Amino acid sequence: MKPVIDHIHVTVSDLECAEEFYDKLMPLLGFDLANKEHDTVPEHEYSVVEYHHGNFSFGIVSPRPAYKDEQISRRKPGALHHLAFHADSRTEVDELYQQVMAIDAEIVHEPRLYPEYCKDYYAFFFKDPEGIEYEAVYFDRADYFPL
Repeated sequence: MKPVIDHIHVTVSDLECAEEFYDKLMPLLGFDLANKEHDTVPEHEYSVVEYHHGNFSFGIVSPRPAYKDEQISRRKPGALHHLAFHADSRTEVDELYQQVMAIDAEIVHEPRLYPEYCKDYYAFFFKDPEGIEYEAVYFDRADYFPL
C-alpha cells in the first residue's frame, strides 16, 4: 500500500460558521467549490461539509451535542495538533500567506525559514476561527525522503 491520504475530517463547534471560513480558505489551497458537498446522518448526529479534490477530500464535521461546548485543544489526546499543506515553492507560501491574511485567519507565525526542521523548511502557521491550527510549508521533500 502507498501512504496516500484519502480524506481528513475535522470536527468544528459551529458547522455553519466554519463553512463560511472554509469556503474562503479551500479555494486558496486548490479546492474547487463546485466539488463541495453536504451530507447528514441524523441517527449518528452527524453533518459534514466536504471539499473534494483529486488528491484528497477535506471535511468539516458537526460535533455531537454532548461535546458542542468543549474547548478545542490541540494537545488533548486524539486531537489534531495541526495540519500542514505542502506548497510548490517559497513564493507560493508567501502568496498564500497574503491570501490567508485577507480572509482574517489568525496568523500564528509569519513565513520564515525553520532550519531546526531542515535547512530549507519555509512555512507559516495560522488558525481558523475556532483555533484549529494549519501550516503552509515548502521544502524539497525528495531531498530528505526519497521514494
